[in-house]
Amino acid sequence: MDQYSIPIKYRKMENLHIVFWLFKDIGWCLFWKPLGIVMIIPTLAISIVIVYRTRNMVSEMCHNLAITFWISANSYWMISEFLKFDALSFYGVITYKHLALIPFLLGVFCLAFYYVIWHPRHPNEIETM
Repeated sequence: MDQYSIPIKYRKMENLHIVFWLFKDIGWCLFWKPLGIVMIIPTLAISIVIVYRTRNMVSEMCHNLAITFWISANSYWMISEFLKFDALSFYGVITYKHLALIPFLLGVFCLAFYYVIWHPRHPNEIETM
């Protein structure tokens, strides 16, 4: 049976990524603007590094890219609330907060690509999902 394993230095980085992400969201929840905004940088940076490191495994790359888009959307939404432009009208009934849907949907498209297009065409590929 084939087994997927993550090198320990990658696992440590992924675990640290979770810590940064949690602090970012704690900053958002408690409206601590400096903490929330500063934590975007390491959270997003590590997420991008993880995507790059998993680029040779389509399943992992697509899921990690979806996470990167999720963090981007989440961070934009947080900033829009912090700077109080989230409820302002962008166009008609669409507010600036709704623009977070763009990276959210890009994440959905990454996963749709994997599950609808790539995976069915490569049924014998060793993947993690």
